[in-house]
Amino acid sequence: MQVRAFRRGTWQPSADTVALPGHSGRLSLSLVPEAVAVADRRRYEPPAGSLPPAARRKLIGTALGLLDRGTVTVGGLGEQSAADFRTALWETAGIPAALTDRWCGLLRAATPYAVEEPDGALALVSLPGNTFTCLESVLAEAARSAAVWVRPSRREPLSAARMVAALLEAGWPPERLGFYPTEQSALRTLVGLTDRQTVYGGAGLSAAVRTAVRTGASDRLHVRGPGRGCALLPPGTDPAGAVEWLLPLVAGDGGRFCSNVRTVVCVSEEEVSTGRGAEEAHAATRALACGVARCLAAALDAIRTEPVDDRLPLAAFRVPGEAGRCARRLREGLGPGDRMLTRRPPAARGTGGAEYALPALALLGAGAGPGHPLVGREVPFPFVAVLAASPAGAAAVAAGSSFVHRPRGGAL
Repeated sequence: MQVRAFRRGTWQPSADTVALPGHSGRLSLSLVPEAVAVADRRRYEPPAGSLPPAARRKLIGTALGLLDRGTVTVGGLGEQSAADFRTALWETAGIPAALTDRWCGLLRAATPYAVEEPDGALALVSLPGNTFTCLESVLAEAARSAAVWVRPSRREPLSAARMVAALLEAGWPPERLGFYPTEQSALRTLVGLTDRQTVYGGAGLSAAVRTAVRTGASDRLHVRGPGRGCALLPPGTDPAGAVEWLLPLVAGDGGRFCSNVRTVVCVSEEEVSTGRGAEEAHAATRALACGVARCLAAALDAIRTEPVDDRLPLAAFRVPGEAGRCARRLREGLGPGDRMLTRRPPAARGTGGAEYALPALALLGAGAGPGHPLVGREVPFPFVAVLAASPAGAAAVAAGSSFVHRPRGGAL
């Protein structure tokens, strides 16, 4: 079976394909060659007629209901029920039904509705593979653009294909949609072909795609990269109480959100550089970091893989050996004074070929700061680094984070 592209108003197969994980290689994804995308853009004309904001709101709401619980026709796969969708996500991307249910709920809760008259732009949304909640950007562009082209992740294209199918089933005009799976190298071409772009990706992606934007349109490119989430704990924090607050921030949503906490900073009471006061402040802050790290590591070790943890479900890896490789790369970032406090092996096998990179916690040594390779490190499973820092050091870590969490009532 082949998940087809959606171009020029129809689902279309391609001679260029890539196999998806799982299914013993029986499921593949059509790839749209760059030359075909260029030709499609050359022939593209803004859709005739209007689709008012009220109509768009209604269709998006219907489509979200279909995405979550309906039966839709996905090109190349045929009719796909809600149960079929959940099974396919688990078998190809390792996303358990519990996460699919939650993420569909988050999408419905954050539905972007058009609040002004749509414009005439051809928009592009290039999606990540870690979570499909980023389909919110597809809906936001559908709500305000003449048309939107969706470039799915090759690691997890099924949610994007189902979203396009759900919009079509709801009655969205087909000429206003495109589903363009491509090679990574073709992303710059798609960026250059479109009027407005939302691109999800790693830290090095921004410079690579910005060169493709047409002159005068750089303000229309939005690159959404790593969030490097952190939590700042003030002096006197109770480690056990902190863990109750921190655990869902670290391990919620399989540890796959850019808002997940990747670094916990225990902050000293004041900025003292020398003398006995400095020694005492450092010792107290280091003791707090050790206490928090031990308690949080024990809580992470208690999260089970299978059966799926009710509170904190984990996602699996479907490419053989990838979970172990991902966990090993993480441990390569440990310095001489750092310790991994989680006690389980880095990776574990599940049922049906599933593999898990297990939640991990590193306690960083004295002097660790924002330049440490594990500070803000994002991986597709729960991981957090814990360190002690002065107020200036904590501020430096927070400055590199898009999501800074503080305990309620904290002084920071």
